[in-house]
Amino acid sequence: MNMPSSGDFNILFIGDVIGRQGRNALEWLLPGIKKEFAIDFTIANGENAAGGFGLTRKLAEDLSALGVDVLTSGNHIWDRREVLGDLDSMSNVLRPLNYPPRLPGRGWAIFESARGIKVCVINLSGRVFMQPLDCPFRAVDAVLANGHNVITLVDMHAEATSEKVAMGWYLDGKVTAVVGTHTHVQTADERILPGGTACITDVGMSGPFDSVIGIDKVAILERFLTSIPARFEVATGDVRLSAVVVSVDSGSRKAAAITRLDRPVVGAAIG
Repeated sequence: MNMPSSGDFNILFIGDVIGRQGRNALEWLLPGIKKEFAIDFTIANGENAAGGFGLTRKLAEDLSALGVDVLTSGNHIWDRREVLGDLDSMSNVLRPLNYPPRLPGRGWAIFESARGIKVCVINLSGRVFMQPLDCPFRAVDAVLANGHNVITLVDMHAEATSEKVAMGWYLDGKVTAVVGTHTHVQTADERILPGGTACITDVGMSGPFDSVIGIDKVAILERFLTSIPARFEVATGDVRLSAVVVSVDSGSRKAAAITRLDRPVVGAAIG
């Protein structure tokens, strides 16, 4: 289904990219999606791009070459230790803003689209059922206090539905969109809040759906049944790309529409 033509600037946000299968999904599907929806700016959560856990400079560059403008992340950004020395120089990669400030990288930045329209992207991490980080609500307030009058999208990387929904309501009218990541399961609650902020609890994942949230289901089931740690590998079957398209009125910076996408990879070898 095509996006309603009620906005003049279209942002594509791609759910957590899982390993090589997720990267393949972007390679095969992203060009067509960008053309179909006249995408002006593309964001993807890349914290699981390296074998399902973490991100490397090489993979960030590969995803950028596929057409991703900004990579957000979450708690798994630290899984590949080599990234610690690279984050400061990876200009289009974000880590959650509310981690301790002495860590490398940055939690928000303003980027410029090919059309010259500026987009602020803010990356937050939730705290419910997750690490006890700084308050994400106060962290985003500190950024917004700078008074940037640009299109603003927030990646709320969190476990609890309640925390992500609460962030949407908290930021309604203050930002263009609040999109949830981390659970890898796309939710069907996309909407435009009264103040003009687009929200969805979770965008989902891009990778193999014949799995348990991207990981080989045999190993996951064994872990549930025995409670013994097992080596997790990214699954391979039923590869899809999950995303949302947010159509924005660039004048008001309010969201005009939000559309969920769940696109399967068809007719390509998966391995």
